[in-house]
Amino acid sequence: MQISRKIAAFLIGLAAFMIFEWITLGFNLADGHPTAFYVVHGILIAVNIVLAIVLGVIGLRGWSQRKQGSSV
Repeated sequence: MQISRKIAAFLIGLAAFMIFEWITLGFNLADGHPTAFYVVHGILIAVNIVLAIVLGVIGLRGWSQRKQGSSV
């Protein structure tokens, strides 16, 4: 499958935004919530960072393949 450079750039940008957003949320969680609140949000943060890494890798692979002119 081949993706355009526009889509690859979008995926890279989306991955960067997701990592920034969720790490910022993790640091901004206020104290005073029950433990379950932190467990749930910790899981959400971890899952979304993994998704961001996957999207970033797909975007980087698409960007480099389109740059080289090779097809998949």
